[in-house]
Amino acid sequence: MPLADFLCDYLERPGVRIVRHLSPDGAKTNLAVSAGPEHEDRAGLVLSGHMDVVPAAEPEWRSDPFSMADAGDRYVGRGTADMKGFLALAANRLAAPSAAFHRQLSLVFTYDEEVGTLGARHFAETFPGAARLPRDVVIGEPTSLRVVRAHKGMLRLRLDVRGQAAHSGYPHLGRSAIEPAARAIVALSALRRELEAERPPHAEEFPDVPFAALNVGTVSGGSAVNVIPDHCEMQLGIRLLPGMQASAMVERVTRAVRAAIDEPFTLEQISESPAMIAGVDAPIHRTLCELVGQRGSHSVMFATDAGWLQRAGFSCVLFGPGSIEVAHRPNEFLPVAEFRRAGEVLDELIDRNCVRA
Repeated sequence: MPLADFLCDYLERPGVRIVRHLSPDGAKTNLAVSAGPEHEDRAGLVLSGHMDVVPAAEPEWRSDPFSMADAGDRYVGRGTADMKGFLALAANRLAAPSAAFHRQLSLVFTYDEEVGTLGARHFAETFPGAARLPRDVVIGEPTSLRVVRAHKGMLRLRLDVRGQAAHSGYPHLGRSAIEPAARAIVALSALRRELEAERPPHAEEFPDVPFAALNVGTVSGGSAVNVIPDHCEMQLGIRLLPGMQASAMVERVTRAVRAAIDEPFTLEQISESPAMIAGVDAPIHRTLCELVGQRGSHSVMFATDAGWLQRAGFSCVLFGPGSIEVAHRPNEFLPVAEFRRAGEVLDELIDRNCVRA
């Protein structure tokens, strides 16, 4: 919320429309900031990014991760690449336009992207003014200045197996939850191999991993070695391709576990970040590719806010400075040359979409 307050104060001026879109508990907010006239055909441009970052507790940091360090050819700090550099570029282009806007330029900044694109989902499902915003969206993920038109989704599940606690000296009085959970993990490994052999629609867009990737990410259970464990919890992550349905995958996981164990279990969907794909000839994709001299299309394996925004009727691509390979790592950095070049590209894109009459 302090970051949202700062941005509102920074951007507030005559002609700028600022809407706070609070989270259900009121503790966080999305921001929708616009300048320039609305058009019924939704012409214009949206620049979007998430305001949150991952923690920065790694001991390998050589500088304060939350005070940006200028290292000459790079900016160092948590979020410089992912994706606060882009947020700065976007905010400054609305705050100090080089010319008057004839069509709307909007900023959509979200909360809690890193824990499941929660802010974008809330925005897509409940923001009352979404249909008045421009249709074309650039989401400033760190793509090393490539234009990305497709990404996988992320489905997060929690599997909880229940047993009966008892003293381990009297095992006949209890029922282990960990042993059936182990059988469930074996069944999920078999499901993972099944998925790896499949080629769903749009697999060709993801040549390195052309299938839905399943990962058993965490396992925890039991309380002590002298107690029969009465619970075991696993969290799963499944990277879905565009067009795949989360509900169908949940059903496949349920069937696999049910076939492996007789003990009671629950399977809960923690979050969903939908996959995204834009057409090769989508105007925003075609224009950005022209501006950066890119031929062909690119995809990434991580999920973004674009999945929810596309479901809400927006046409999205990813484009931003910085590399995903240094995001979420100690000494995260953003090359200054990429930062400046991204600003030049955004200036040209804004001129085409929002300035020229």
